[in-house]
Parts: sequence; C-alpha cells; structure tokens
Amino acid sequence: VQELEICKRVLGPEHPATLTSMSNLALTYEDLGRWDEAERLQVQNLEICKRVLGPEHPDTLTSMSNLALTYKAQGRWDEAERLQVQNLEIRKRVLGPEHPATLRSMNNLACTYRDQGRLAEAVALMKNCAALRTQKLSEKHPDTQQAISHLRQWEEEMKGVSRQETTSREE
Repeated sequence: VQELEICKRVLGPEHPATLTSMSNLALTYEDLGRWDEAERLQVQNLEICKRVLGPEHPDTLTSMSNLALTYKAQGRWDEAERLQVQNLEIRKRVLGPEHPATLRSMNNLACTYRDQGRLAEAVALMKNCAALRTQKLSEKHPDTQQAISHLRQWEEEMKGVSRQETTSREE
C-alpha cells in the first residue's frame, strides 16, 4: 500500500511503475482472499492501462487477464469468460495465434469453460492449446505439460459423463 501511494505521489497515478505497483497490490489482495479490494484495484488498473497505454498493449492485456481470473475465482463465470474471450481475440490478432501469451490466454479460457461445466468446449480448446504448445514450446515445457495434464483429466471426465448418460438411458 505504501509503495503504491509513493508511486502515485512521486511518479503520478498513470505512470507505468505506478500501474505495476497497483497490479502487484491487487495480486497480493487476491492471494489474501480480499477479492473486493483486488477487483477494485484491477478494474481501476485496466481502465488506466486502456486509456494511457492503449487497449492492445501487453500490460493492458495482462491487466485484463488478471481481472478475469479474479472474476473466475469469485465464481463470476460470465464476466470472466467475456474478458478472456476478448483477451484471446486481441492476443491472436496482435501477437499471433502461436505466441506464448496467446496460448496462456487460450489455456485460461479453456479452464473457465471447464469450470462452467462446458466440458466439450474446454477439451476442444485445450487440445488446440496443447498441440500448439507442444509445437512451439516443446513437449517437456511446464506449460505444455500443464495443458496435457488438464486435457487428459478432462477427457476422462467426459468419458465418465458419457458412461453416466448411457447408464441413465438404459434404466
């Protein structure tokens, strides 16, 4: 809190270092489970980033992603999804569909779909993410391993859902 206040006073409320300090404090609040305070700072940070840096700047997109993850942690799936779809579309256009940051956005959106119970959409998106990560980062990269792990787990969940549906119809 002190660092943010000093940055605001010395550098100004819209200076990049002030925005970084604001984002870091929001993430700290998030880690502490102080969701309302985290959200308030993240909304403010995103608005300033869009205005000062532009809507397609990497820091703006990171701010958007952080806010989406806060919404997701609060169970606000629709708001999280809306920001994540927007984030993914911008990253694809600006950075390309295979850039690591684009793939991170794809991963986040797939996880949100899964948490919403949209398992088929989650699996389809994560398959694409895992394939691109394998191709661009290598199969041994931690991000690739994470995507493959999620994919395997979700495919097993889908098999379980299919078995349950089949059993229900037979009864």
